[in-house]
Amino acid sequence: MPVLYRTYRPGKWSEVVGQDHIVSALKDSIENKHVSHAYLFSGSRGTGKTSVARILAKCLGTKDEDVYEIDAASNRGIDDIRELREHVSVSPFSSIYKVYIIDEVHMLSKDAWNALLKTLEEPPKHVIFILATTELDKVPDTIISRCQTFTFRKPARDIVRKQVAGIAKKEGYELDSGAADLIALLGDGSFRDALGMLEKVISSSPDKKISREEVENITGAPRAGLVNVFIAALTAKNSNEALKCVSDAERAGVSMTMFVTLILEKMRFILLLQHSASSKESIKDRVSPDDWEFIETQAAKKLLTPAMLIKMLDAAEGTGRAQIEQLPLELAVVEVCGG
Repeated sequence: MPVLYRTYRPGKWSEVVGQDHIVSALKDSIENKHVSHAYLFSGSRGTGKTSVARILAKCLGTKDEDVYEIDAASNRGIDDIRELREHVSVSPFSSIYKVYIIDEVHMLSKDAWNALLKTLEEPPKHVIFILATTELDKVPDTIISRCQTFTFRKPARDIVRKQVAGIAKKEGYELDSGAADLIALLGDGSFRDALGMLEKVISSSPDKKISREEVENITGAPRAGLVNVFIAALTAKNSNEALKCVSDAERAGVSMTMFVTLILEKMRFILLLQHSASSKESIKDRVSPDDWEFIETQAAKKLLTPAMLIKMLDAAEGTGRAQIEQLPLELAVVEVCGG
């Protein structure tokens, strides 16, 4: 089976998803012949920084033999940058520009930064640097000030969901809406991670139709049924049943952060449906048929209050910091149920 994120890596501007602000600015700069000698792309993993760097190089007419990709995580010393400085002075093989894409640039040593700074201050006219980082705060201000900077946003989950569903279809698989949405959630704003998850699911699937339950089984994500039982118990103020769900999730090795996230999302859908009939279609499009039935039933009961959702938000914020991961959720249950 092909590696999906490589197979479906964007190769032209129209294939870049979720970064319209960057694509538009770069296309305009090329058309207006206002090309910078140095770019700095920052943003979380899997948002398209390297792909956009390659497309930019291609649109500048740079042939493959004049594009150099360097991983700063393994080439981070001053000797590596000195070698780079000697290399940039050589003319391109067959292009107007030589383009250097330096990934994870924040990993460079202090001496390497100083050496690179000299090159950025007075680069040869035929050289363009594209620096990429997931940790902008570790890049020296002196470097940032000499680059044209672009911040890559985490794409909305709906964008990732549609991308995942579309690629699955191209591979001959059909994801139900709940399966696509869960994979997008597990990808945490990274196209690469979401496609890696999709690849894992496809590789393990016995047929061409993939349900949310299959994704749960293969990835170890919290089961929708357990989330539903928890919410039903919480809104009925049945602390015993709700706390049992938390205990069951903990024993099953479920990530409490993910568990609370799924609880929050489903409670949000219920609350929206309670107060906005027009949200019906958008919610229904994102969940499995079983989950939709549960959401609709709970909304009709009108037991969920904004205060309950706020308590869950507090629990979500505390989960990552707590020494006992499930404690914030347990405390929220006791408070909501009047314990």
